[in-house]
Amino acid sequence: MAIVGLLFAGFLAGLLVKSEYIEYNTTLRIVPDKINVHLVPHSHDDVGWLKTVDQYYVGANNSIRGACVQNVLDSVISALLDDNNRKFIYVEMAFFQRWWRQQSKAMKIKVKELVNSGQLEFINGGMCMHDEATPHYIDLIDQTTLGHQFIKDEFGKIPRVGWQIDPFGHSAVQAYLLGAEIGFDSLFFARIDYQDRAKRLNEKTLEVIWQGSKSLGSSSQIFTGIFPRHYDPPDGFTFEINDVSPPIQDDILLFDYNVQERVNDFVAAALAQANVTRTNHIMWTMGTDFRYQYANSWFRQMDKFIHYVNQDGRVNALYSTPSIYTDAKYAANEQWPLKTDDFFPYADHPNAYWTGYFTSRPGFKGYVRAMSGYYLAARQLEFLKGRSKSGPNTDALADALAIAQHHDAVSGTQRQHVAADYAKRLSMGYVEAEKVVASSLAFLVEQRLNSSNRNQVTDFQQCPLLNISYCPPSEVSLSDGKSLVVLIYNPLGWKREEVIRIPVSSEKVFVQDSGGKEVESQLLPLSNATTSLRKYYAEAYMGEAPSEKVKYWLAFLASAPPLGFSTYIVSRSNETGASSTISKVYTSEESTNNSIEVGQGSLKLLFSADEGKLTNYINSKSLVTALAEQSYSFYSGNDGTDKDPQASGAYVFRPNGSFPIKFHRQVPLTVIRGPVLDEVHQQLNPWISQITRVFEGKEHAEVEFTIGPIPVDDGIGKEITTQITTTMKTNKTFYTDSNGRDFIKRIRDYRSDWDLQVNQPVAGNYYPVNLGIYVQDNSMELSVLVDRSVGGASLVDGQIELMLHRRLIHDDSRGVGEVLNETVCVIDKCEGLTIQGKFYLRIDHVGEGARWRRAVGQEIYSPLLLAFTEQDGNNWLHSQVSTFTGIDASYTLADNIALITLQEVEIGKVLLRLAHLYEIGEDKDYSVMASVELKKLFPNKKIIKVTEMGLSANQERAEMEKKKLAWKVEGSAEELKVVRGGPVDPSKLVVELAPMEIRTFFIDLFNSLQMVSETDFSRPL
Repeated sequence: MAIVGLLFAGFLAGLLVKSEYIEYNTTLRIVPDKINVHLVPHSHDDVGWLKTVDQYYVGANNSIRGACVQNVLDSVISALLDDNNRKFIYVEMAFFQRWWRQQSKAMKIKVKELVNSGQLEFINGGMCMHDEATPHYIDLIDQTTLGHQFIKDEFGKIPRVGWQIDPFGHSAVQAYLLGAEIGFDSLFFARIDYQDRAKRLNEKTLEVIWQGSKSLGSSSQIFTGIFPRHYDPPDGFTFEINDVSPPIQDDILLFDYNVQERVNDFVAAALAQANVTRTNHIMWTMGTDFRYQYANSWFRQMDKFIHYVNQDGRVNALYSTPSIYTDAKYAANEQWPLKTDDFFPYADHPNAYWTGYFTSRPGFKGYVRAMSGYYLAARQLEFLKGRSKSGPNTDALADALAIAQHHDAVSGTQRQHVAADYAKRLSMGYVEAEKVVASSLAFLVEQRLNSSNRNQVTDFQQCPLLNISYCPPSEVSLSDGKSLVVLIYNPLGWKREEVIRIPVSSEKVFVQDSGGKEVESQLLPLSNATTSLRKYYAEAYMGEAPSEKVKYWLAFLASAPPLGFSTYIVSRSNETGASSTISKVYTSEESTNNSIEVGQGSLKLLFSADEGKLTNYINSKSLVTALAEQSYSFYSGNDGTDKDPQASGAYVFRPNGSFPIKFHRQVPLTVIRGPVLDEVHQQLNPWISQITRVFEGKEHAEVEFTIGPIPVDDGIGKEITTQITTTMKTNKTFYTDSNGRDFIKRIRDYRSDWDLQVNQPVAGNYYPVNLGIYVQDNSMELSVLVDRSVGGASLVDGQIELMLHRRLIHDDSRGVGEVLNETVCVIDKCEGLTIQGKFYLRIDHVGEGARWRRAVGQEIYSPLLLAFTEQDGNNWLHSQVSTFTGIDASYTLADNIALITLQEVEIGKVLLRLAHLYEIGEDKDYSVMASVELKKLFPNKKIIKVTEMGLSANQERAEMEKKKLAWKVEGSAEELKVVRGGPVDPSKLVVELAPMEIRTFFIDLFNSLQMVSETDFSRPL
C-alpha cells in the first residue's frame, strides 16, 4: 500500500510539471577542439535490382519489397521545407528526373531554393550509381554526363563529390577518371575486402589520397573515404518508421524518458569511430536502402540528437553533407596515406569473393557492350546529318544505356524480370537509334542527287540479330537483275580493313567494290551449332522460326575510311562469270599427319589431329613461335552445405572443384580453308563448340565459342572457363584492364596493401576484364581480348583463364534472393541460356603487344556498322554517294588517339571527346604526346568557339582546375613531372593529348542561324 501511495504521489507531482513545445537548436556549427559528427542524411535507391526501376519509383510490386522512391522524395522535400537547418543528399538522377517531371511550377521553385541554400545537395549525380567492375569507361562517362547535364540545366549546380557507396569493389578508373577528371573533390564508398578493412581500421588509413593512374599521377588524384563498416548509421541509430532503434523520448510526462541514455550512446559511438579516423571530423551516413519514405521519423530524431548532444558538450553534432565534410578534412591540413591501383577483388568473409558477377548474365553483358558501340556510332551519324528536333533521336538509347550501368544491372546481379526490363529498354532505344542511323546514311548517300530526286529516300535495313546469324536483308534471293548493296560505316578515326561476314542463301554470288572491281570473297558453311542457335533464338525473339534457306557465310575483306563509309555490291553470279570461292572442307579423320596447320597468311596455328587441340602458334612475320594450348573446364558451384554455408551465386564465386572438359572424339575436327580465312570447327561436347578463325591479313586468332544450355540436371551448378596455356615463365604475374583503360599489374595470392591470407586460391585471384588480359616473361607476351565483361585470372604461370558462362542452382545470400539460372523459352519449351561470344588471342615479343591490344580493342568496341539496301542494275551506284568520310579526306587520327564522343547537343554545338589510348611507358613509339587538328576534324565548317570542359561537360576545365584542392600526401616521394596537353592555339586549333589523357570540348560551329564575324575561343589554363 505504501508503494502505491508513493507512485500516486509521484504522479500528482508530475502533473505539476509542464510538457510543452521544445525548439531544437540544429544550427550548423563546427567546433575546432571537439569531435565533430557530420550527420549525412541519405537514401540509397537502386535503379533496379529486386524490382524494376519504375516499380521502385512508383512503389509497385511491393510483395517483393516495400520501396517507393516517389514517397522518399515527397517526404524528404516536405521535411526540408519544415526546417532550413536540415540537409539531405540525393544521388540517382534516373529517379530524381522522374520525380521532377511530375512537380508543379510552385514546387519546382521551392526545390530550387532548397538546392541553392545547400539543404538539398546532388552527390555523384549520374543517372545511376554505376558498377565499377563490368562497365566500359565510355559508358561510365556517358551516364555521368547525362545526369550532370540534367543537374546543370535545371539547377545550375555542379556536383563536387563521388558517392559510390554500394558497388562491389572499386576501380582505378573510378578514382582518376570518374572522380578527379570530373572535378570531384572527394570520393566515398563502403565495400572493401574484409582483410583490407581490418588493417585500415587498425592503422587509421580508411581515408587516403588515391592516385588511380600512373600516367596522370598526382594531377588526377582524389581524397577517398572508406566507411568504417557499411553505408548505414552506427547500430542503434536507424529511424525508419518500423526500425527498432530506441528514439529519444524527451517528454517528461511520458514513460521511458531517456535523453541522457541516448546521448551517452551517441557519444560512445562517436568516440569509437573517432578512434579509427584521422582528424576530429567523422561522418555518419544516416540512411541506407530506400529509406526516408517517412522522412520525419528520421529528421525528428536527428533534430533531437543534435540538440541534446550539443547541450551535453562532449562532442559536436551537425547536419552535414559529404561536401561540408570534405572541406573540413581539407582544412585540417593533415597528411594522408597514398593509395594506388584499385580495390579488387572484394570479399566480405573468407569464402565469399564477389568475383562471380564479373561474368554473371554474359548475354546481357554482351548486349550492353554491343549497344554501347552502336550508340557511339549513331551519335556520330546523327551529327553528320544534323540532329532532328521532331524525328527519331538517340535519347532513348542514351537513357537505357545509362540505367544499364547501375551496379545491379550490367553486373548481372538483378532478378530475372529486372534483367528483362533493362534489355527491353535497350531494345526500344535501339529501335529509335536504328531509325537515326538509317535516315542519316540515306541523307549522306543522297547528297549527289539533284533536288528533284531528293524524295527518293534510300531504305536502309540493319541486322540487330546478326549475332545469331539472322539477317533478312542479306538472305534475300537475288534475281531479276537485283543486287544487294552493303554499306559499311567505320566509327573509328582511322581507316580500317576487316573481313565482313554475312549470311546468304545462295552459293552463286560475287562481291564488287563501289568502283565495280571484283573483291575476293569466300563462302563458308554454317556450323551445326550456329544453325541450331539461329533457329531457336530467332523464334524466341520474333515468335516465328526463320527460313531454312541460309547455308553459307559470305566473307570478304572490306575497307572503310575514318568516320565514313564505303559500299560493296553482292550480285548473283552466272555460270561463266565471277563467283565467290566455296571453302574446302576437311576433317581430322582425313589428315595423314599428326598435326593440322591453318592460316593462309603470316599467322599459322597447329592443331593435333588426334586430340583436336591447339598445339603451336607461329607468326612468320614477327618470328614468334610458341607452344600454345587451349582447353575448357568447369568449376562446380559450391552449394553451401559444408561447415560454411556460402554458396556460389550471382555475386559470389565459390568453386567446389575444377573439372576438365575433354574433346568429344566422336565428332572429328572440321577444317575450312579459303582465300580470305581459315576456320577450325570443334564440338567439345553436346553443349560446347567453338570456331577458331585465322584471317589471311591478320596476326591474331579469333575464337567464337558457343556454350549452353549448361546441364544442371545432375544437381550441380557449373561455371565454364577456358584456358590458354603457354610455357612462359610469368612469375605469378598478369595484367588486367581497368574499365577498358589502364592495365593494372596483378600478382597471384598477393595484395599490395596487406598481407593476404589465402582462403580461396581460385576466386580470390579473379579480376574483372573488360578489354583484355595478358601475361609476359623475358621474351614473349600472350594477350587475350574480350567482347564483353568477363572474369579472368592467371592461376598457373604462362596461362590465362577466362570465365565465359555460369549457371547455378543456389542463391549466394547476398540479397537478390534468386538463383542465377537463365533460361530462354519458345512456346512451352524452356532451356538454359546459350551464349555465343568471342575472344581474340595473340603472342608477341615482349613489349610489342600493346599496339595490338589498343588498336584491336578499339575495333572490338566499335565494330563496323552494316546497312543493306537493294539496287536494280547499277542505278544505285551511279546516282548515290558510295564512299564518304566525315573528316578531311586527307586526314586520319593518329594510331594512339580515339574519338570517343562526337555528339550534336544543339544546333551548331558539338560535344567532342578525344582520348589517348596508351599509358606512359606502354609502347616505345605510341606512349608520347599526340595531336588532333580540329580544322580537319570538321572540314567545310567554320569553328567559331572552342571551350574545354571537365570530363562530364558541366564546367569549364580552367575553372575546375582553379577550384581543385591540393591535398598533402604522407611521405610523398618526388614523382616524374606529369605532362598534359597544352592550351589550344585559337588560330591553329590543334589539341594535344598526353598518355591516358581524355580531353572534352564544346565546339561551336558556324551555321546559317548564327552570324559570327570572328573566332571566339575559350582558353584553358
